Amino acid sequence: AGLAGALSLSLTAPLELLTVLAQVGTWHCRRGLLGAGRSLCGAEGVRALWKGNLTACLRLFPYSALQLAASRRLVILFTDELGHISHWRAIMAGSLAGMVATVVTYPTDVIKTRLIVQNRLEPSYEGILHAFYKIYHQEGLLALYRGVSPAILGAVPFSAGSFFVYINLDKIWREPIVHFTPLQNFINGCVAAAVAQTLSFPFETVKRKMQAQSPWLPHYGAVDVHFTGMADCFRQTVKNKGVLGLWSGLTPSLLKIVPYFGVMFSTFEFCKRICLYRNGYIESPLNYKLTPGVDQSLQPQELRELKLLRRENFEPRKSALEN
Repeated sequence: AGLAGALSLSLTAPLELLTVLAQVGTWHCRRGLLGAGRSLCGAEGVRALWKGNLTACLRLFPYSALQLAASRRLVILFTDELGHISHWRAIMAGSLAGMVATVVTYPTDVIKTRLIVQNRLEPSYEGILHAFYKIYHQEGLLALYRGVSPAILGAVPFSAGSFFVYINLDKIWREPIVHFTPLQNFINGCVAAAVAQTLSFPFETVKRKMQAQSPWLPHYGAVDVHFTGMADCFRQTVKNKGVLGLWSGLTPSLLKIVPYFGVMFSTFEFCKRICLYRNGYIESPLNYKLTPGVDQSLQPQELRELKLLRRENFEPRKSALEN
């Protein structure tokens, strides 16, 4: 899952970068989506399209681990005496787990934004550790958590959007949720992500502006509006850019969803088949055809021990004379 996530992030990194630049409001985005990409490549080179991607990939592993651990604890907490949990409670558990992981790993998100908005040819930060050190010593510890409030508040509409899509999926497809095909699950994931992302995007925009703004950076972090806090950022953005300014960068963000989920699901499935093949459960890493005579309920270690035991029992034993 970690490998699938890192590959998905890397392949869709240019769209993520354009999203962040549009949210912050840098000069690149005055010419539209394609114009922004061309302007950035002309000014800083093609490699600039992957600024901040290493930070995003490194952040993925602790974020996922924390989210999984918190989610398991919260699901147990929300489960009733009979062992059942409602859809709403399950989504709430996932959202709260995401908040916990977001708060703990938030400094890496701030660093990613700073690396994206800086000029690669005239950098203020030379890397991840240098950015962490410089932000901490120049602006203090709280600067590493600038924008965490809209990030947490944005989880509410994100959860509501996910829940709305989830409870209506069976009505859309006219069949029970348990009978969805892999293609339907993929479409469901994309639709849920698009709806949830659209609803929570204003909070994401304000978060990015707050992360980027700094008196220690050239042009104050290249933010298109100046503000003193979260509420003022909302106010100044609407005043100077209009209400739709809160959704700046939504287009590349939505364009990223299909390839991101597509690459992630396909990579995950391929890695899973390789693991199943190496452990002897399936005949080939190219399909899920089961290996004849193998008990699929056995754990990998148990399966290896059983194979070793069979091999020892069927191997011809040496006679005493040969020994």
